[in-house]
Amino acid sequence: MVSTKESKPMNPYLEMLRPEIADMDIALPAASALLASYIAMQSFPPLIPFIIAIIGGYAAITSSYVYNDCCDVDIDQANLPNRPLPSSRITRKQGLIYSFVLVCIASIAALYLNPESFVVLLFAVLTISLYSKIAKRKTPLSFVPVGIAYGLVPIGIWLAFDPAGVLKGTSESLLPLPAIFLGIMMCVTDWGFTLSGVSRDVEGDRANNAPTLPVKFGVPFTAKFVTSCWLVGVIASFVIGWTAHLGPIFFIGALLGGLWMLYQSFDFVKNPLPERGGKLFIQGSRYRGVMFGSLIVDVILSIMLTGYSAILW
Repeated sequence: MVSTKESKPMNPYLEMLRPEIADMDIALPAASALLASYIAMQSFPPLIPFIIAIIGGYAAITSSYVYNDCCDVDIDQANLPNRPLPSSRITRKQGLIYSFVLVCIASIAALYLNPESFVVLLFAVLTISLYSKIAKRKTPLSFVPVGIAYGLVPIGIWLAFDPAGVLKGTSESLLPLPAIFLGIMMCVTDWGFTLSGVSRDVEGDRANNAPTLPVKFGVPFTAKFVTSCWLVGVIASFVIGWTAHLGPIFFIGALLGGLWMLYQSFDFVKNPLPERGGKLFIQGSRYRGVMFGSLIVDVILSIMLTGYSAILW
């Protein structure tokens, strides 16, 4: 996980949550919960569990941002010196406590919703911690566990509203196809998302001997790989819509957002500069926010129309 662009002074604890990409971080758990309930029951999820799932999912995602900042203080001193930790507005100890509190919030939410969600959360936390603490300093493939961790987020949310029954020994099938492709889409697009930001941070990573993909193979190669990730992700978004039998609102949003994202990615290939990678990082958040927003609107309208048709008949 990489830091976002330098921001204007704000509350340092809020800043560590990356509010500039909050649309994506909130829309993901909301879309996952709505889609799971729609597929399983053709209805809206219960309100309180739905709110808890959004809070828990957001806390899980942002805890990784905070922990990554704690592990990357030396790198951020070169790349983003005004962020809370390198600027000493927050100590590393305070950052670690903050990350732990966020994980606790996510854990309480997951345990309340479904123990299966908690198991998935544990795997996700361990995987992203492996990246922040070890992998980023050891291998150019360090982006792989980041994608895996974020691919697990919608799976954990899904299980809260459509349990697989594994822990109870009643499982007949683990997950429906829309859930599987939702996880795949998040995993692969997060490789592109993360590497875009890592491309921006290439000089700081090189100075601190972090062998990231841009450091080892260059930003031009990374730009091409990032583009391939977004291409796979856009295709996966259509598979989600097809397998979940979503309507035109989702497909229009996925098509327009996907074409825009691919255009931006190809521009990164044509202009493989660190600052262009940083811009694509933010644009990746906008795309996923739009795509998940389209899914949310489509599912809400589909459930409402189903209920209205039931009343008429």
